[in-house]
This record gives sequence, structure tokens and C-alpha cells, in this order.
Amino acid sequence: MKTIALAILLISTVAASAQERLIVVAASPELSESGLLKYLLPRFSLKTGIRAMPVDLAGDVEADILVGPESALGGGRPAFRGEQTLYHVQMTRADMESGSVDLAERFLAWIESDIGQRTIDSFRRDGTQLYVSAASVPEVVETRQFDGDVVAGERLSLMLCGRCHVVGPVNRMKGLGSTPSFGMLRTLEDWELRFRKFHLLNPHPSFTQVAGVTEPFHASFPSPIAPIEMTLQELEAIIAYMNEIEAADLGAPFEH
Repeated sequence: MKTIALAILLISTVAASAQERLIVVAASPELSESGLLKYLLPRFSLKTGIRAMPVDLAGDVEADILVGPESALGGGRPAFRGEQTLYHVQMTRADMESGSVDLAERFLAWIESDIGQRTIDSFRRDGTQLYVSAASVPEVVETRQFDGDVVAGERLSLMLCGRCHVVGPVNRMKGLGSTPSFGMLRTLEDWELRFRKFHLLNPHPSFTQVAGVTEPFHASFPSPIAPIEMTLQELEAIIAYMNEIEAADLGAPFEH
């Protein structure tokens, strides 16, 4: 009898332990229909020992992990793309208050890992890849468009700024050693703001006049050097030219 009781106790303990290592994954129905979840979840379980039970994503579903378009989830982290849909994953608020939070975090970490992302990329249906991991989706870099005249901007940059700054190869030996080159300035994330407000940044206020923006020099405080005089339209042209030049290769991010 003691042997039977011990066996029952062990079975109960194992069952309880298995039940504790379970998460519910609610995903958009098309992910189940495509076969992705049947391919993905067993591999997660094999790697982590955590069983993942799939259910359809619905408004009243109770789950630890949600997988679907951002519009359906209201947030989350991008995980993979299928055709024109970018699928996100996120933990639910209910899960944050439950004992399965660590298991859900393991799922998020796994699906974002190299192994998880490669598993998504390797899924095929009838030999066709249906989903692409987020790591494989090329980053789209937005290119700002400026209205200024680029050709005029290059000429104005050399004429107005070139006496202190190295603008490009044309005047690479004529700038002051203490002033940054245009190529170096182009590496800064806020370069456009710096150019738009350059007349406020020292030492420019003492010798710069922007028509309709800066006050004329006081008679008792004239410009110490030949002043730089420009219009806002000319400044727009310089900024447009600046946008076209290549940032200098500094070997490491510039710290300032």
C-alpha cells in the first residue's frame, strides 16, 4: 500500500509540475491555419521544456502570450512578417499578475533570439516560405526631402562657411583647425537643428546676420570680423546641400 501511495504521490507531483510549466498562446487564426504554430510551438517546448497551448486570438480570450497584428494587440514587439502584415508578440496584463510570467518571458526571449528567428524563417508550406523573421526584414530608413537649392547651397556653403569650416574636398586645406568639418557635423543626429539655429550658437552671434531673424549689430558692438549675411532662403539651400553630403567616417560614434 505504501508503494502504491508513493507512486500516486509522484504521479500527482509530476502532473502538477507539468501543469505549472504551461502557457497559453493566443494567435491570429491565419497563423494556425497556415501551420506556423504547429511548427513553432513544439520547437519552443523542446528547447525550454515549457508546453505552449495555442488558441485563437479573440476579444475575450485568456492567454499568457498574444500574437497578431499590432492593430489587434495595441502594442507588442515586432516578431515576424507575413506578406503585408507585421506580427507582434506581447504578454498579457493578466499574465503579469500570474505565476506564469516567467514562462511567458521565456517565450518572448526565445522568439526574439537567433534560434527563434531562424525557426520562423525555416518554416515552409508546400516548399514556400510564408513568414519572414523581424531580424530578416530590411530596415526602412526615411530620407528627408528639403526644398532648398542644393547647387546654390554648395556655393553658399563655400562662400559663407568655408572661411572657417571644411565644406568638402574643394576647401579641405582652408578651414580652421578648431572648427568641425561639414562631414563631421553630418554625423550628428541633430545636425539639421544645429544648422537652423547656428546663428544662436557661439561664436556665430557675434558676426552673423540673418535677414528678418537677427537684430542689427549695435553701433557700440560691431562685428569683430567681416559679418556673414544671409537670408532664410539661402540657409534652406545650405541645409539642402548638407543633407546630400556623406557623413565622415569617424571610426566610432562622436561623443559630445
